[in-house]
Amino acid sequence: MTDDGPDTLADLADRRGAERAVYQPAEDSRLLAEAAVEHARGRTLEVGTGSGWVAERIATETTATVIASDPNPAACREVRDRGVPAVRADLVAPFRTDSLDTVAFNPPYLPTDPDNEWDDWMERALSGGESGRAVIDPFLDTVGRVLRPDGIVLLLVSSLTGFEAVVDRAERNGFATTTVRQESYPFETLSILRLDFE
Repeated sequence: MTDDGPDTLADLADRRGAERAVYQPAEDSRLLAEAAVEHARGRTLEVGTGSGWVAERIATETTATVIASDPNPAACREVRDRGVPAVRADLVAPFRTDSLDTVAFNPPYLPTDPDNEWDDWMERALSGGESGRAVIDPFLDTVGRVLRPDGIVLLLVSSLTGFEAVVDRAERNGFATTTVRQESYPFETLSILRLDFE
């Protein structure tokens, strides 16, 4: 944090690459945090929390009750150090049916050639497999189970993963999709989709 409030883009960029065990916040994190601060309510889960920066923003800037999850034990420790409860988990697997009002997720989305992958936590935080949707698709197939009837999902989607393919998968799982944030960068466009059950 700076004296002026939440980290600036420059602050986030300076930290990128400084940490090799836990995903640190960057432009995608800021975009998700802004959308979550506006839309999150009730019992809120941030899936794949990484450093916990987004979860902390939701917890401090809204009235939501926040919990975070990540498969990386170092990430869980880091988010707990920020004062947010964390569970080591794969996506939404350990959470009860109909238990959450909001789920926020900045998934691993970079398309990655399997021959060029490496086996560490940062790879798992970044790689979306060949399509960029290796984690997004199973998330969309399972997240509906944990949502309360009026629950919502806030999902970061990169143009690198095929925006329309993500929207199609969400709609096939019963969600109406609305783009609530969008920013373009030289090599991609980042969007936050709000998903509501139809």
